[in-house]
Amino acid sequence: MIVRSKLLTLGALLLLVSIVSAHAAEPVRVLAAVTLKPALDAVVNEFHSGQVSLVYGPSPTLVKQIENGLPADLFFSADELWMDELAQKHRIKPDTMINLIGNHLVLIARKGSEDRATIAPGFPIAKLVGAGPLAMCDPDSHPAGRYGKASLIKLGVWQSIEKKVARVENPLLAVKMVAHGDAPMAIVFATDAATDAGVEIVGTFPDDTHPKMR
Repeated sequence: MIVRSKLLTLGALLLLVSIVSAHAAEPVRVLAAVTLKPALDAVVNEFHSGQVSLVYGPSPTLVKQIENGLPADLFFSADELWMDELAQKHRIKPDTMINLIGNHLVLIARKGSEDRATIAPGFPIAKLVGAGPLAMCDPDSHPAGRYGKASLIKLGVWQSIEKKVARVENPLLAVKMVAHGDAPMAIVFATDAATDAGVEIVGTFPDDTHPKMR
């Protein structure tokens, strides 16, 4: 069973894992985008200890591993683009794909920052970031980076910030860079921002500035 997902309530996640676990003779093997780690860990630790094997990573990396034969009972992707690639290569059961709940793309800063951003066309992101860097996932491979670049282009500010971007493997690393003071700001999913008390959301990108999150 393969699932497209961005933001999951614990209830929805528990239901999915429980359904698959009930019909499995061995521990359920779950591959999931690293952005879902906090929620999945909570469900498994509370309800399914020993019954679920979790493997996390960037969605593109997990997709390539699946294509190369890595087995999985459930796959949670952070982007339908990669899920569609698996479907096209007949590596999943198309009738098991479902969209769960959406997410939002946000700009974060270190906790206590006085900076706030009204994210609109031409907003001064380069000034907000200062010397930088702006931490974000690689737009060429990761969903959060792809959405982030699309928004910045739509808002007309990509060229002003492009040279200050620090590309990271996954959004949780971008969050840690901000929390530890290694970057003044980052663009991540709202779910990622919630994983670290050391950061706060200072702006939310309008949903119509990037491809629809499904």
